[in-house]
Amino acid sequence: MNWFISCVTTNYLNFQGRARRKEYWMFTLVYFLIGLALGILLKILGMQGLAKLIQVILILAFFLPSLAVTVRRLHDTNRSGWWCLITMVPFLGSIILFIFMLLDSTPGDNKYGVNPKE
Repeated sequence: MNWFISCVTTNYLNFQGRARRKEYWMFTLVYFLIGLALGILLKILGMQGLAKLIQVILILAFFLPSLAVTVRRLHDTNRSGWWCLITMVPFLGSIILFIFMLLDSTPGDNKYGVNPKE
């Protein structure tokens, strides 16, 4: 949970440096679980109309932190943050970005900063 809190409080506009796989995937997991829990709760309460509004608010609220941690994760694999735009290529782009997110860190320092594992 600390990884998520760090991403949305102190690092939500930090597009510099590097982010470990753990930081990226913990942020993604908690973000997914929050959305899932809210969706289930609102469905149980019979508020499907409100669920769509809350979904839009959730996406807007977490857009910048999500983008920032993705850019830092790309930096950790020694790639430019501009690789985020690969998702504009239908289907294949998302697969490529997913693979990049799974890759291990570049050993040692790279042009984006020191290795966060060390």
